[in-house]
Amino acid sequence: MTILEAKETGASAPPAGKPRLRARGGRAAGLLRSPGLLVAYLWIVVILLAAVHPGLFATGDPLRQDASQMLLAPSPDHLFGTDDFGRDQFTRTAWGTRLSLQAAIIAVAIGLVSGSLVGLVAGALRGRADSVLMRVVDIMLAVPSLIVSLAIISALGRGTLNIAVAIGINSTAGFARLMRSEVLKVSNAKYVEASVFAGHGYVRRLFKHVVPNASRSVLAAATMDIGTAILTVAALSFLGLGAPPPTPEWGLLVAEGRTFIGVQWWLSLLPGLVIVVTVLAVYRVGRSFNRGRTHVVA
Repeated sequence: MTILEAKETGASAPPAGKPRLRARGGRAAGLLRSPGLLVAYLWIVVILLAAVHPGLFATGDPLRQDASQMLLAPSPDHLFGTDDFGRDQFTRTAWGTRLSLQAAIIAVAIGLVSGSLVGLVAGALRGRADSVLMRVVDIMLAVPSLIVSLAIISALGRGTLNIAVAIGINSTAGFARLMRSEVLKVSNAKYVEASVFAGHGYVRRLFKHVVPNASRSVLAAATMDIGTAILTVAALSFLGLGAPPPTPEWGLLVAEGRTFIGVQWWLSLLPGLVIVVTVLAVYRVGRSFNRGRTHVVA
């Protein structure tokens, strides 16, 4: 607010030369103001609990077959119905959470670590090293991500872990670009330039000022990228590249139910809804991390 605006509105202007901190509300207050964000947090808590201890939600055996219970509709006894082998679909969905979420987290971790290192080296060294590394990143970004993932899986073989590695390698380029951009931006900040006059060496400036501040945006992006990884893991599992049957996995459950989609539509729809809601919840929470920072307003 300028002095002129303060006179027009009758408000007092902030003291000159002293920045004021504007916080966008605490995390708890933000949850109370946004029911959608609260629901997203609660859903993620449920998903994490299901991944750590599926028995909290489904006490049955996800592999148990019962010919007398084949293709039953959703009911209080079978919330998601049963498949063509008489297995409880809700139990299989709950147990599939662990494998699907584990693969997504591994994929993001691989992309985050490798991409951040590449971006940090490119942004810190600059010059020829920056040019070479960024051209490699450009090549990776030019090829569709699904094709790259399929090529890596073809080399490594099928399996959920191999899917995670493929997705992680494929996401390296995006994290590298973001980390490099943040390193270059933070390196030109005034407080970093002031550390030069304070006698700090280049390595000390890099790891004390540049890396901690540049990593904030990268970590926020990684949070949202978990949703993309969940969706990609499910898509590749749907194509039959993940865990072999009868191992419960979200994408595989959707694929197994597509044969009966015209009659027993719930076999694919309900596990698919779990995937969609989880991805939307992760995106919503990730956006709140970006918006929940404290900004300095001069």
